[in-house]
Amino acid sequence: MPLYNTRSAKELREEMLRSEEVRSTISFYQYAHIQDVPQFRDAIYAGFEKLGVMGRVYVAAEGINAQISCPEANVPALREFLDSFPFLQGLRLNIALDDDGKSFWVLKVKIRARIVADGIEDPEFDIMKRGKYLGAAEYNALAAQEDTIVIDMRNHYEYEVGHFENAIEIPSDTFREQLPMAVEMMQEHKDKNIIMYCTGGIRCEKASAYFLHKGFENVYHIEGGIINYVNKAREQGLPLKFKGKNFVFDGRLGERITEEIISKCHQCGAPCDTHINCANEGCHLLFIQCENCSDRYDSCCSDVCKEIHALPEEEQKLLRKGMDRGQMIFNKSKQRLEELARLFAEMTEEREAKAGGQ
Repeated sequence: MPLYNTRSAKELREEMLRSEEVRSTISFYQYAHIQDVPQFRDAIYAGFEKLGVMGRVYVAAEGINAQISCPEANVPALREFLDSFPFLQGLRLNIALDDDGKSFWVLKVKIRARIVADGIEDPEFDIMKRGKYLGAAEYNALAAQEDTIVIDMRNHYEYEVGHFENAIEIPSDTFREQLPMAVEMMQEHKDKNIIMYCTGGIRCEKASAYFLHKGFENVYHIEGGIINYVNKAREQGLPLKFKGKNFVFDGRLGERITEEIISKCHQCGAPCDTHINCANEGCHLLFIQCENCSDRYDSCCSDVCKEIHALPEEEQKLLRKGMDRGQMIFNKSKQRLEELARLFAEMTEEREAKAGGQ
């Protein structure tokens, strides 16, 4: 049995959209010291495939990080399978807050150097020495104290659509950039309680260990991140301190937490928190777009992309050929849009010149 997907993503997506099977979107992670990573990777793939699990899983010597979709009927079997690994016994599974079961349609289990790219090179850093967990009630109580600072350990596009009350944004595009920046920004607050949070807990857990490594003492992080906090707060009838939408890295691109819309359409400035990817496949830029602008720009980020998206598919493929999109998918800056417009203009001019010379 091949331990990788052998069918096209398009075919699998269409099959998933047609299916009426009830599925649950689940995320989990665990930091641990894994000795034989390839063997562990293959065991995870084989077990997940047998259970009909789809999603994105990263494994490394430091642990596992997974965002998956599982048939609801197989969730108990999934727990049993994970419990078969000693370091995953009793693992917390974060169940999605706003879920249609259509989040993933391909199973990918990849080996990475680390389950969260952090840029930490210090051999003395120990991920197992981390900050104190906070449950939902504990967070609400501690965050209300004057000597507490709350920092968001997610990217700017995540913070933009939803965050905890009074949380400080660390203005960066990657977690690798964010760690040293957060330490520098918090130097003047070293004597205060510092609470960190992220989507499911994996980034803020590593960040809490990094802060302790850098000499901070009163370091906390929300157990299970935003997802677990909201689930527990609702179960316990606690006031929700998170406002807006929780960005997620799957087909949904967001979970509605509260009705407040705290961000704006990037094209017209109207209240909006709906992320989309530009319909021009040569761009695929992630940005916020309201319904009116979606109609006006045909779900594209600019007039340039709208014009390209309207071209026949074969012409679009010619324009895309050889392009390196790099980090464009999560880059929403005006400068990047201007660069994109210039790039497509140059490629179009070159193509027309070649056609004219034939």
